[in-house]
Amino acid sequence: MDAEAAKYIGAGLAVLPLFGVGLGLGIMFGNFLSGAFRNPSATAGLTGNFFIAFALTEATGLFALVIAFLILFS
Repeated sequence: MDAEAAKYIGAGLAVLPLFGVGLGLGIMFGNFLSGAFRNPSATAGLTGNFFIAFALTEATGLFALVIAFLILFS
């Protein structure tokens, strides 16, 4: 296997966490909306925690994408 093929395989493996990020964000949004519709008065207290969890989950995906680009283009 040459180095170019190894770079493509490594970049593809580095992007695998993006699947988990997509699933996690979908589950998180669904559960937040479900809870907000069931108890609208508690939504204000949960919004801050929700956005922190969203930012951390999205950051994981962005880190994986940056690592894949570093492997691919360096």
